Amino acid sequence: MDETLLRSLTPSVLGVLVRRGIDFAAAEDAVQDALIEAVRVWPTDPPRDPKGWLTTVAWRRFLDAARADAARRRREDLVDEEPEPGPARGVDDTLQLYFLCAHPSLTPSSAVALTLRAVGGLTTRQIAHAYLVPEATMAQRISRAKRTVSGLRFDRPGDVATVLRVLYLVFNEGYSGDVDLAAEAIRLTRQLAAAIDHPEVAGLLALMLLHHARRPARTAPDGSLVPLAEQDRSRWDTGSIAEGVEILQAALARDQLGEFQAQAAIAALHADAPTAAETDWVQIVEWYDELARLTDNPVVRLNRAVAVGAADGPRAGLAALAAVDDALPRYTAVAAYLHERDGDLPRAARLYSEAARAAPNLAERDHLTRQAARLNALGRR
Repeated sequence: MDETLLRSLTPSVLGVLVRRGIDFAAAEDAVQDALIEAVRVWPTDPPRDPKGWLTTVAWRRFLDAARADAARRRREDLVDEEPEPGPARGVDDTLQLYFLCAHPSLTPSSAVALTLRAVGGLTTRQIAHAYLVPEATMAQRISRAKRTVSGLRFDRPGDVATVLRVLYLVFNEGYSGDVDLAAEAIRLTRQLAAAIDHPEVAGLLALMLLHHARRPARTAPDGSLVPLAEQDRSRWDTGSIAEGVEILQAALARDQLGEFQAQAAIAALHADAPTAAETDWVQIVEWYDELARLTDNPVVRLNRAVAVGAADGPRAGLAALAAVDDALPRYTAVAAYLHERDGDLPRAARLYSEAARAAPNLAERDHLTRQAARLNALGRR
C-alpha cells in the first residue's frame, strides 16, 4: 500500500467534493471513509485510476451518509451526478483548497490548524507541537473550526498570510522527517509565487529552497542527525541555494520586509559561509533582531540566543537565553550547548540528558543522548 500516493491524492479528491457543494466536514468524512476502503482493497485489487477510484468511493460514502440522515434527504437527487467511471481530470486542487480553508469565518490560527489537518495530512499531535500547545487543546481547536465551517459554501477564500503560514508549517514538518511533505510545500509555494506578486511569498519560497538545499547533509548514513556546524557542505545543493538567494534579493529590494524574508536572509548567511567558522554571526544576530521585532516569537528569541553565543561568546548567549521562557521546547538543549561552549561540561551533560527525555522525535532524542554520553566520557578521563 503506497501511503504517500494516498496522502498526495487526498486534497484533490477533497476538492472535487467541496466544489460539488458538500460542506467541508461531510466531505472530509467521506474522503476518510474512502481512504479506509482503499487500505482494505488496494493491496489485492489496485485500481488503474487511483484518483478516480477514491473520488467515486468518497462520493458514494457521502451519499450513503446523506440517505441515513433524514434532515439531508434533499441531497439524494445528487446521485445522478455521480462521477462517470474512467480517468479523472488531472487538475491539482491542493493550492485552491489551502485558500478555501483559510475561510474568513475562522481565526487565522484555527484556519491554519484545520488546513494542516484536512489538507496537509498532519496529525493533531504534529500540529500541536508546531503551535507549542497540548494535543488536547489543538484537537478542540480543530473540532471548533470544523463546526464553524460546517454547512458553509467555500466561496470566500481567505488571505495570503494565512496560506503562507500553513505552507510554512507543512514544510517544517516535512523537513523534520516526521512527514515527507517538504517537496510538496515547495511545489505549492512555487505555484503561489507564480500567481501572486508578493514579497513575502517570494521570501517563503527562498527560505524553503535554502533550507531544503541542506537536507542531504542533515543526516548521517545511519540516520543520525548532523548539526549544521558539522555538515559536509559539499553535499549542499548549490543550485537551490543560488535560486533561493536570487529570489530573496529581488524580494528584499522591494523594501517590504516580512518575517519570511528575514528568516530567508538568516538561511542565506549560513549557506554563504564556506565553513562553519566563517559564518557571519554578527549579521545573523542583526537579522534575528529584525525577526523578533516583526514577530515577537519566543522561538525566535531562543534561536537568537544561539546566534549571540556564536557572535559574542557563550556567556553572552546564556545571558540572552535567560530572557527566554525555560518551558519552551528545545530550551534545555540550547542551554546545554551554551554551557558546553562555556566549559561547564558536567552541567552541559546533565542538560543534554534532560533535553533528550523531552525531545520531540527519535532522531533528536538519539542525538542529544549521544551528546550527553560524549561529555560524560570526557569527564571520566
